[in-house]
Amino acid sequence: MRFGGLQKNSLIDFPGRIAALLFTQGCNFHCPYCHNPSLIPMAGSQDFSEEEILLFLEKRQGLIEGVAITGGEPTLHNDLISFCRKVKALGYPVKLDTNGSRPEMLRRLLSENLVDFIAMDIKTDPENYTPFLSGLSVAEALVKSIRLILESGLDHEFRSTCVAPFISEERILRILPLIRGAQRYALQHFSQATLLDSQFFLEKGRGLNPDEMEKLREVIAPHVGCCDIR
Repeated sequence: MRFGGLQKNSLIDFPGRIAALLFTQGCNFHCPYCHNPSLIPMAGSQDFSEEEILLFLEKRQGLIEGVAITGGEPTLHNDLISFCRKVKALGYPVKLDTNGSRPEMLRRLLSENLVDFIAMDIKTDPENYTPFLSGLSVAEALVKSIRLILESGLDHEFRSTCVAPFISEERILRILPLIRGAQRYALQHFSQATLLDSQFFLEKGRGLNPDEMEKLREVIAPHVGCCDIR
């Protein structure tokens, strides 16, 4: 595993638990509003080794209550399976953040009971990830991942960062049939502090305002257990 960052304590990234937050290096999407662009290349400038991370987790036993693995995109790493086994062997519940692009990896994690909570980002209607979010069509993979999560019986959430033109009422209405019955759907404000492509926001992109986000929340809420704005 290649890690590009470590947050030793988080109160918000694993619901109900004090967790360590691990950032894997590398992502296969290029969202222009990405607030962690340094994690997109597979080779990072601040790598932590797997051994360093596991030693840290061993020392923190009894002080933290879980491990949240985010990115980048964790499922790009083929050794994610073995890493999660080691984390579980230390007694930690595991939360996984994913973009849903590798359903077979997700299926393997679920089949071995290696995750306890899954959060999946839905960037827009799966049919519209190209060309601004992904260089390849990923619609089939995304739909498979959504179904796996919904059928897993695990605690889960789906979430969308509210940036136009990717998120709109029209796009949400296309997403809803895929996630109906989910435990939670979160609508997220986007951070302007660090962006992958600031030019995109000078030309066509913009964050949705609070009224627009509330209107989307009202559309989504009847179809899921909970819909909130962050």
